[in-house]
Amino acid sequence: MSALEVDHTSDIANIGLPAKAATPLYRKLYVQVLIAVALGAFVGYAYPDFSAYLKPFGDAFVRAIKVVVTPIIFTTIVVGIAKMGDIRRVANVGVKALVYFEVASTLALVIGMTVGNLWKVGVGLNADPAAFDPKAVDAYAKLAKTVTLSDFLQSIIPASFIEPFVKGDILPVLFIAVLLGSALSIAQSRGKPVVSFLESASVALFGMVRIIMYFAPLAALCAMAFTVGKYGLRTLLDLGELVASVYLVSILFVLIVLGAFLKLSGFNVFRVLNYFKDEILFVFAATSAETMMPRSMQKLEKVGVSREVVGLVMPGGFSFNMDGTAIYMTTAVLFLANAFNVHLSIWHQLSVLFVMLFTSKGAAGVTGGGFIALAATLPVVDAVPVAGIALLLGVDRFMAEIRAATNLTSNIIATLVVGRWVDGVDMETANAELQAGFVETEETRAWDGHAGDVRPVR
Repeated sequence: MSALEVDHTSDIANIGLPAKAATPLYRKLYVQVLIAVALGAFVGYAYPDFSAYLKPFGDAFVRAIKVVVTPIIFTTIVVGIAKMGDIRRVANVGVKALVYFEVASTLALVIGMTVGNLWKVGVGLNADPAAFDPKAVDAYAKLAKTVTLSDFLQSIIPASFIEPFVKGDILPVLFIAVLLGSALSIAQSRGKPVVSFLESASVALFGMVRIIMYFAPLAALCAMAFTVGKYGLRTLLDLGELVASVYLVSILFVLIVLGAFLKLSGFNVFRVLNYFKDEILFVFAATSAETMMPRSMQKLEKVGVSREVVGLVMPGGFSFNMDGTAIYMTTAVLFLANAFNVHLSIWHQLSVLFVMLFTSKGAAGVTGGGFIALAATLPVVDAVPVAGIALLLGVDRFMAEIRAATNLTSNIIATLVVGRWVDGVDMETANAELQAGFVETEETRAWDGHAGDVRPVR
């Protein structure tokens, strides 16, 4: 397995120097992942029984990455805030990020609902509610009962300092990191030893990511082989129209809606997607967006986004800005209504939309979050049984791929847009990096963990 690139933030002064020899095509991560996905699909189709045994290998990679996700988020945020030196700037970034998250998530829900009304997916299936066993989705239904706005808000504050790191909960880690970073900022020179220690620790953590990334193509192969082997292409064909609608809406949402946000912020959506194609392709295969959060944060800093913006917006987005999940939820609810011949009035749909604004966030970061959010939403539509989501079990893994890719992409874009909004992006560096595209060199593989100086945020 060849070594994979891990980004290193270059100085602006290096722009214009002769380019280093790029790594051959076969050593690029996105090429290796594409080959792995194709091989995985073939293995899953040709040897479905054998492919079932490959799942633990894909899961092992995801677990290994998640081990370092929360410490990286913690050190990045603490160091960024401590070096920024002004708590009002932190509040400025946080408030504007939440405003953007709410606008983007609402647009995703509205667009999904609109397309679902125009494209009547599920009509003619004439599904019988009595034919579905409630036990098949009982675990999701039980978890859905705990998905309330009150529980979600309370979960932000952990029971202890260590708990969120043990559980891997992003939002409580964000809460602790902001508090500690603010305290160190107030302490000024007295807090410098702690800041220096955490900054050095981040170097080791990113080094761990670099080592784990050697196995990314193998993990992608195993994940895709398991998906095709277990669920098969037949279930994909049976509910292919539903899958196609989720994919189409998600892709158009990124290109048109999020592309418009980028355009207004001075970026080109195709250049951004090209720069982050490695990460997007991998999470598509592995169906876990969090696995590529550390690499995405590195590359966002390399593009010129300040550390505190990256540290606050990127992790926060994985709790408040799950656009891929929002599109999936609206499409799935309308599909189930059509499948069970349930007519939803415009006011009924608006009620569902309002509930989804909370359920889509309450289940964020939970395993099977999409199903849990659906189970929490369906009681609003009394005529559609919660057991009906069993109809989606066969193809959910295929839709989880585009959900994960859309969620990661939307949060990368959110970081760029919010960063531009608060003047936390070095546009000279950003334009040069995005225009050139990410290029692997020996220097980028020798990542030393430093992301450059913190730029002022207004």
